Amino acid sequence: MAQLLVVYHSKTGGSRQMAEAAADAARDEVETVIKTAAETGPDDLLSSDGYIFCAPENLAAIAGVMKDFFDRCYYPVLGKIEGRPYAQMVCAGSDGENAARQTARIAQGWRLKEAQSPIIVCTHAQTPEQILAEKRISEDDLAQCRDLGAAMGAGLAMGVF
Repeated sequence: MAQLLVVYHSKTGGSRQMAEAAADAARDEVETVIKTAAETGPDDLLSSDGYIFCAPENLAAIAGVMKDFFDRCYYPVLGKIEGRPYAQMVCAGSDGENAARQTARIAQGWRLKEAQSPIIVCTHAQTPEQILAEKRISEDDLAQCRDLGAAMGAGLAMGVF
């Protein structure tokens, strides 16, 4: 059975909610592993057939913990995961585009196949208090995350990627 790996980082809960929604939906289709970026290593990537990366955008970049995951794993799996599908989700205060570009560039270096365009959920957090507050992702946004997870799971299960 194919395996989907969902890797996420979340400090205020937004990305966690998104990753959990995607993983829960994917479980109906395929074996699914969800792990934080801090606990995910090269062996996790090597043992999975596809990936969903989910992180917040901090200061117009992917969160540092997510970047650390990519830094730790990049060279150990380079040339070993080529052609595998991936999707990504970004939890952003206002934009999210640069974080999505950064993740896409890393995935391109790994020669992964983008399974769908990034989902960017905007929380509209602009003040320090809003930015640091626990996030509550809307049901409409979580539905998009579930759709992404179900599609990734079904695609892996059917071998369409």
